[in-house]
Amino acid sequence: MKLFIAADHAGFELKEKLKSLLPEIAFEDLGTYSKDSVHYPEYSKKLATAVIASKMLLTEPCGILICGSGVGVSIGANRFPEIRAALAWNEEVARLSREHNRSNVLCLPARFLSPEEAAKLIKAWLSATFQEGRHLERVELLGRLNCERNPS
Repeated sequence: MKLFIAADHAGFELKEKLKSLLPEIAFEDLGTYSKDSVHYPEYSKKLATAVIASKMLLTEPCGILICGSGVGVSIGANRFPEIRAALAWNEEVARLSREHNRSNVLCLPARFLSPEEAAKLIKAWLSATFQEGRHLERVELLGRLNCERNPS
């Protein structure tokens, strides 16, 4: 499995630890590559554009974004059409974000999760599948809201 991953400086250490804790995942690391201060919106943009661009190549492209609280990167990623970024702090929230909201980007709060907890969230998220049914109509409504905001 290929998974995009990116973090700001606050999420750098967790990102690096996750790559070693989850060797079964082929992470494509989009940065940052040190603890030097960076702007989290730049990494939200890098990851969101990579996920969108990969739609033709991968069945269900997705990624992981990490910052101190997880909030900043989730706000940044959700500005892009076709991205459904979900901030998760436990396994149930991570799983439900895929099952009910078809999230394709998981946002993690580096200051509030151990590497082991974060790895469990990622595994729960990746093992969940979208349940469609009533949830499909709601996800489609989200897409239409985006079109209303950004008319072509």
